[in-house]
Amino acid sequence: MPTVALLGTGIMGAAMARNLLKEGLAVNVWNRTRAKAEPLSADGAVVAGSPAEAVEGADVIITVLNDGDGVLAAMESAAPGLRSGQIWAQMSTVGLAALDPLAALASEHGLTFVDAPVQGTKQPAEEGQLVILAAGPEAVRPALEPVFGAMGKKTLWLGSDGAEGAATRLKLAGVNYAIATTSIIGESIALTKALGLDPALFGEVVTGGPLDSPYLQAKLKAILSDDLTPSFTVRNAEKDTRLITEAAIKAGVRLDMTEAAGERFRRALTLGHGDEDMAASYFASFPSESPWNAQP
Repeated sequence: MPTVALLGTGIMGAAMARNLLKEGLAVNVWNRTRAKAEPLSADGAVVAGSPAEAVEGADVIITVLNDGDGVLAAMESAAPGLRSGQIWAQMSTVGLAALDPLAALASEHGLTFVDAPVQGTKQPAEEGQLVILAAGPEAVRPALEPVFGAMGKKTLWLGSDGAEGAATRLKLAGVNYAIATTSIIGESIALTKALGLDPALFGEVVTGGPLDSPYLQAKLKAILSDDLTPSFTVRNAEKDTRLITEAAIKAGVRLDMTEAAGERFRRALTLGHGDEDMAASYFASFPSESPWNAQP
């Protein structure tokens, strides 16, 4: 069983680390704010004081950080503990532009770079039910099987060269669907309320029909109960809309709904909802002075 170093113990990283530990893997963890990593010691993780300390002796390095700059900074700090032959599974959503410097850093230190973002949010991460999108050499896949198997229900391999970003490209398409769907759900609930109806009636209309889904029910419940505990924050969703839009422009395709969703997330940020679940983009439907910005 490989020893794993996991850098980044936020909502996703902490859940992923716990599932690795449950499967009997040795796990070193590091987080920029050490207090977020400390609780994992009770699950059996070794909490490292620095990225270099975390990666020393590890067979597999996992990065689960907010963006490409954060991943690059952490791995540059890890350099004293790196050794040739380690496998680096980059599982953050960083966008396409960030991949070249990350792959170059891996090559500089003799690491095998695997582009491996995940599809799923807090609950699938906690349950070990993520879908892992991966691109990397076939030679390292057996070493990653117990690692990915502990965290996800399936791994979709998309190529042998992580630097080409096939996994990241598919991840952007997948998260685009979630972002657009969340925005439409929020707008529909807001419209129901603004037209003078109980917003719960919208749920009654769609529940059990062809437009129903577990995802719709989760976001509907979050908005109607005003329980916006994050599974994926407004702040991260806004960041991802920028990554998706950048990739789309480069590819020559226009994504009108994604651009509009990005504006909604930015309004929600301005209204103070940045660290709430991305369903809080619901509040972007109302003027800042509206009392409806205080509750659904």
